[in-house]
Amino acid sequence: MKKRNLTATKFKHDKTDHLKEVPFRLKRDFSENKRISYERFDLINGKHPWQECLKDQVVLYPVRELGKGKVTYFNYNLAKEMGLIHKDHPNKMSKDLEQKLIKTFSIQIINEYEQEKGIKFDPAIVKKNMYMATRYLQLQHDSRSGKTSGDGRSIWNGYIQNNGKIWDISSRGTGVTCLAPGAAELGKNLQTGNNEIGYGCGQMEIDELYATAISSEIFHAHKIKTERVLLVIDLGKGVAIGVRAAPNLIRPAHIFLFSKQNDLANLKKSIDYFIDRQIKNKEWNFKSHKNKYDQFIEHTIEKFAQFTSRLEIDYIFTWLDWDGDNVLANAGIIDYGSIRQFGCRHDEYRYDDVDRLSTTLNEQKYKARHLIQNFIQIIDYIKTGTKKNLNDYRTHSLLSQFDEKFKYYYLRQRLYNIGFQKNDMEYLLQQHLDDVSVFEKSFYYFESIKTQRKAEEVADGINRPAIFNMRDLLRELPLLLLKNNLLPVEPIELFKIMISSQASSRDQKFTEIYRKKLLEFQKIYLQLIQKTSRKRSAVRVLKEVQNRSQIINRADRATGNAIITVVDKIISGLKNGFPTENIQTIIDNFVEAQILVPEKGLANPQDILKRKSQEAKKLLFKLLKITEDCKDEI
Repeated sequence: MKKRNLTATKFKHDKTDHLKEVPFRLKRDFSENKRISYERFDLINGKHPWQECLKDQVVLYPVRELGKGKVTYFNYNLAKEMGLIHKDHPNKMSKDLEQKLIKTFSIQIINEYEQEKGIKFDPAIVKKNMYMATRYLQLQHDSRSGKTSGDGRSIWNGYIQNNGKIWDISSRGTGVTCLAPGAAELGKNLQTGNNEIGYGCGQMEIDELYATAISSEIFHAHKIKTERVLLVIDLGKGVAIGVRAAPNLIRPAHIFLFSKQNDLANLKKSIDYFIDRQIKNKEWNFKSHKNKYDQFIEHTIEKFAQFTSRLEIDYIFTWLDWDGDNVLANAGIIDYGSIRQFGCRHDEYRYDDVDRLSTTLNEQKYKARHLIQNFIQIIDYIKTGTKKNLNDYRTHSLLSQFDEKFKYYYLRQRLYNIGFQKNDMEYLLQQHLDDVSVFEKSFYYFESIKTQRKAEEVADGINRPAIFNMRDLLRELPLLLLKNNLLPVEPIELFKIMISSQASSRDQKFTEIYRKKLLEFQKIYLQLIQKTSRKRSAVRVLKEVQNRSQIINRADRATGNAIITVVDKIISGLKNGFPTENIQTIIDNFVEAQILVPEKGLANPQDILKRKSQEAKKLLFKLLKITEDCKDEI
């Protein structure tokens, strides 16, 4: 589709330089009678360095203030980290703060449809600056070159700097752009809110935004790089605007676009921009004597190996694919529409995206490897000025480096999930890698067994469930071994612990091969315990593992289905008169209860409930019961 000219005089874009960091002028007095200035939000005004760097690769839109909505979720901790509110600001919504958030973020683009129809808006509600929708590759588009694809229902609000870190900010549900899959498929301008075609309404469902807020904060607490939800504005009738933030919201798809189009100049600009942002944010440490493009690929390999191994070990489905759309370029999660955390290794699950099925959990590492292959091609293209065929890099030595790092981080995370401390993990990987690999083979044997039933349709795809919940086994095994004086436990007892609710009656038959394999599993497990008992007894090591595993593998770990059910409970509660003001508390409490990190979390959910009010305790108990009921699911 031909890009329309949106630079009418009254909507002229302000091409001033990048934002400068502005010091706080907020007062520390947050008493009821004192008004607080929220002037930092004024710096979020549509301007962003990407649109200056790559002017011809963004679509600029005039934006109008809607002047309506209710802020039902605000991430106070994130806002403080970004410097938008003072670090001492109470985690409580005030009238002034909500008004500022509505003015800043309750907005909608004046898109091609409205301009074509000549729809007029009061100049007083039109923002001074144009806001950008970015172009990037997208699987849903027939065009594989990125000429029609990109931000279909979102715009970039801008960015903010605080304490030496730069944050990107974008909003979803702000109107349909010409880059939406639906607009490209129909070949015409679409009105925001239309229902003519999928991926073409320009709006966001509020339940998806709540689910994103919960999931992203849980992942962030577990040190998985991700976008985070700053706030949700309820516009009524089930739709909302969601504002997200991250130190870098650029996707591989933003960069791959230029490679597909053989646009070397913009390709180099995009890579240079990305490197500059990573260095400024101190996420990457470049050595001055080495070529920056070589260092770029080294860091990218390291981060993607670490990221994708974590996804596979923790059963996190993200639908990585050739386009690099559903992932951040610095190896993190973005777009939670299809993100799921499984309770078991459901590696035959595929998400149904209407006209195609997704990749599986097992395929993610190969897709990540393919992304690295694309980056290797890109860097060679930049360095030599000649673009070679992607297949020429299939056996590149850097891909072997990715494979090695993936294996290391994969096994390291496995040891962490067992419950080993950092020093023990490193010792086992350095001195007893063969033993760790043998254990992994035994572990994988059980976690990969599927039901004897055929694949079945689920709510959003298809799946053939795994029948063993290995997290349950890792949680219960240490205590059983301690009670049994570090001797193998009767296998049938372990079988009953690990068999999943997803198993059929045929799957629940205990066989002789299971007996043999579970005895072998315990033998190898105890060998790892013994090998780490260098300066302390094996009993002490096992007690340490038990304490950590009780937290890491808690039964009420939230799966995708659990979060969907929790959000459904919130939505249904609202319809039955539940105060919207309580949504914030519900989400915050639930996220806190899902921080399954030994250094932060609590082994027993009852310990968390003790600190809550009677009303919050009652509701949180229900939500934790939901998560435990869904612990085996997708």
